[in-house]
Amino acid sequence: MEIGKFQYTVVVERGEDGVYISSCPALQGCHSYGDTYEEALKNLKDAIRLHIEARQSVGDPIPNQV
Repeated sequence: MEIGKFQYTVVVERGEDGVYISSCPALQGCHSYGDTYEEALKNLKDAIRLHIEARQSVGDPIPNQV
């Protein structure tokens, strides 16, 4: 998944309850979910942007793309 100048590998799995769970392994703690695969990806894209913005705001390094 490409976010601005960053590109990360993401994982999307369907849970037993039918909800799709998405995560970005390179960004520890960056997860989201959605009722559909597409919604889970969209929500994760937003979560990744927020994660990167939060790191930048406090001067933390941005993990390498994976």
